[in-house]
Amino acid sequence: MKHLLKLLDLTGEEILEILNLADQLKYETKHGIEHPHLKGKALGMIFEKSSTRTRVSFEVGINQLGGYAVVLAGEGSQIGRGEPVQDTARVLSRYVDGIMIRTFDQKEVEDLAQYGSVPVINGLTDFCHPCQILADLMTIREYKGSFDGLKMCFIGDGNNMMNSLIVGCLKVGMAVSVACPEGYRPPQEILDFAGAYDCFELTDDPLTAAKGADVVITDVWTSMGQEEERAAREKAFAGYYIDGRIMAAAKPDAIVQHCLPAHRGEEITAEVFEANAAPIFDEAENRLHAQKAVMVMLMKNR
Repeated sequence: MKHLLKLLDLTGEEILEILNLADQLKYETKHGIEHPHLKGKALGMIFEKSSTRTRVSFEVGINQLGGYAVVLAGEGSQIGRGEPVQDTARVLSRYVDGIMIRTFDQKEVEDLAQYGSVPVINGLTDFCHPCQILADLMTIREYKGSFDGLKMCFIGDGNNMMNSLIVGCLKVGMAVSVACPEGYRPPQEILDFAGAYDCFELTDDPLTAAKGADVVITDVWTSMGQEEERAAREKAFAGYYIDGRIMAAAKPDAIVQHCLPAHRGEEITAEVFEANAAPIFDEAENRLHAQKAVMVMLMKNR
């Protein structure tokens, strides 16, 4: 693994290797065992989309690993003023040991990896969110023990979260059922991948998707950059939310996950959110540990 651009690029075994290392790093962190695997190494962080969890988790993570972060906001760097991404990639590669980017266009991430000479980590694009899904999978395994026989249900938009969850969960052996309205389905590339699995289901009925699920996941109806679509999306996603009836269709011991921020009263009720606060905030914490594992695997021996 040279980069983390999208989960489509990884094998199931590579995903499990990341998760196993993340578990070890989390154990060491909880027990005060230092692990300066990246001592003296620099992580360049490019933010063309604003962030709370991504910035804090990566910055704390690289520090805990003995390295340090250099933060570049899109508007405060040449990349935000029209410098070709291929030039940015080659310049930053002379200064830092790895690049994390949170942006809109997946092609920008792919170009950074193509033209740069250091590992590139996708912190989020409109197409996918691999770091978040690694944290989700880590949390699922913590609560369920293994992925064997599990079913993941996602209700909502066919966005970067749904795209990456479909890929990640199928690759580690889970069954996947997703519910989204017509016009808001995942891109064909994701559906083509999922179509090779008998354990994948796409429906427009949330109750059908939730039936027998071990994990129920949702995300906001309107993502960053889609604010002008808010009214249309609120109409389209009416009924696509997690509430008591959805949880009644899932298994009795099902857990809920949400990548945050959550809009209570829209994609999830306040009651369901608070009842599942433990796994949701464990999921948020696990961004730190999963991303540390990614950084170690990509940056330690370069």
